[in-house]
Amino acid sequence: MTSRRVTVTGRVQGVGFRWFVRAAAETAGVSGWVRNQRDGAVMAELHGRADAVSQVTAAMRRGPHHARVEQLTIEELPETDAAGFDILSTS
Repeated sequence: MTSRRVTVTGRVQGVGFRWFVRAAAETAGVSGWVRNQRDGAVMAELHGRADAVSQVTAAMRRGPHHARVEQLTIEELPETDAAGFDILSTS
């Protein structure tokens, strides 16, 4: 199992990015959460098999159609068992 915190900057709010990430995570069988940040970034925590988490991370690099991803920062986290994938309120 792998756990990562991913922060994405660019034009990533107001373009359906959180729903895009949730759909990618659910398709890959990855659990965790995604939320908008006050600074305009989107942050997600991803928990699952390493290949599945990498698949979601690759999708986040592309983003949905109207997004423009400028930077993606990945932080490795201690392994965590989680269930489901949530869209959280802005932090």
